[in-house]
Amino acid sequence: MTPTNLAAPKACVIGWPVSHSRSPMIHGFWLDQLKIAGSYEREAVAPQDFPEFAHSLAARGFAGGNVTLPHKEAAFALCSRTTQTARMLQAVNTLWFEDGLLCGDNTDAEGFLGALDQDAPGWADRAENAVVLGAGGAARAILFALLQRGVKQISLANRTKARADDLARHFGPAVESIAYDALPAALKHAGLLVNTTSLGMKGQPPLDVDLAPLPAFAVVCDIVYVPLETDLLAAARKRGLRAVSGLGMLLHQAVPGFERWFGTRPSVSQELRALVEADIRGAV
Repeated sequence: MTPTNLAAPKACVIGWPVSHSRSPMIHGFWLDQLKIAGSYEREAVAPQDFPEFAHSLAARGFAGGNVTLPHKEAAFALCSRTTQTARMLQAVNTLWFEDGLLCGDNTDAEGFLGALDQDAPGWADRAENAVVLGAGGAARAILFALLQRGVKQISLANRTKARADDLARHFGPAVESIAYDALPAALKHAGLLVNTTSLGMKGQPPLDVDLAPLPAFAVVCDIVYVPLETDLLAAARKRGLRAVSGLGMLLHQAVPGFERWFGTRPSVSQELRALVEADIRGAV
């Protein structure tokens, strides 16, 4: 992929707020590592100003950018071209230009699968059944990813069951909405458990799920990455289960955008992971 013709292409992350974003650290690491002349910036843009900002990205000198909360759905609506994944998720987190047109993709699903493949190799071999907690935008991306990878049956649980019902209908019979009190039975046959809620995140209440019913081969994934090891992941490790933190998803979802803007596909290395882990530990 060839980035926009700029002497030193630049990209950005757009959010409101955006000061907490670690995307500049990730992309800055790759720019330095790959010796690419370019930059990656933070852009704090209020919701009412987002349409004008998105349409003026090229005029501002940007080859594209990442989109974070609360702009992902608005970004989808503004794009002239979108990928199949973005259309399925009705949300965009990566912007770039083709033929002068604003284009969008959603790399959350790809990032989630990349993290699982790197941190729990072979996970899909025994994940015919999965359990997903939460029914927000992250859950939508992860359900899509799991179905694309061939998971046959997914039990979806959310505190507000009506939201899980709606999401299950969107994906069809392979996704079943269940009540929280049905979790033990669902976990008994699950090769994968994914928490997509904010529970367990720094400043949020803990996630109270008993992992005892999970089979010994199960993988437990928590998309929360602050703290690096949530209580859920600690409980999984204590049981001898493989545990995958949300940091991997954060790192892997950044790869496709970097390739589009700067023309080279980077890799998620232990050096990058250690850099971001150190920053998170310093902030906790």
